Amino acid sequence: MNNRNLFFSESTHLERRKYLIKFLLIIILMSIGTFPFGENFFAQKKTKGTKMKFQITSSAFKHGEPIPSKYTCDGINISPPLKWEGVPEGTKSLALICDDPDAPAGDWVHWVVYFIPPNATQLKEGILKSKEPADGIKQGTTDFRSVGYGGPCPPSGTHRYFFKLYALDTVLALNSSATKKMLLDAMKNHIIEKTELMGTYKRSR
Repeated sequence: MNNRNLFFSESTHLERRKYLIKFLLIIILMSIGTFPFGENFFAQKKTKGTKMKFQITSSAFKHGEPIPSKYTCDGINISPPLKWEGVPEGTKSLALICDDPDAPAGDWVHWVVYFIPPNATQLKEGILKSKEPADGIKQGTTDFRSVGYGGPCPPSGTHRYFFKLYALDTVLALNSSATKKMLLDAMKNHIIEKTELMGTYKRSR
């Protein structure tokens, strides 16, 4: 082989090695997610565009299941723990209503809460039965003619209890002790989204 052919052979070999090294480098970068078009890049793009669902839950009972007697008139009658996620963008405050549509006289109001901060993610168990229990939130008057939570106490049969959480685009101009009707009137045209949790209760007497 003459010197010219040797030169081209070595040159071609070097070029191949360069391409091989580049190829291996791309494989490594993709595997650790730093290459701009790696799998992790697309996963991040997809996650960024996913909107979390606005949802309220309780660690005490699941949707459609019985509410433990601890949170009723047959127990110590304290409010259950509630958590939520996916608060909509633009929310300025949250409000909560708990009522029983199966009551003999129609909807019976068990809890009215408003002025809940938009960055709040829960109402802890046993919220004090006062007009302004904590963190600036306010509680309204229930059909028990008292402020704060009043637990399930059905006269007969199994009743449903709906915990309805509202995301609002404003901070309501409401004083403490407002009724459900007053809250609903104030929320009109300000509800961004609503989510609810339903529990049941039947007295064992």
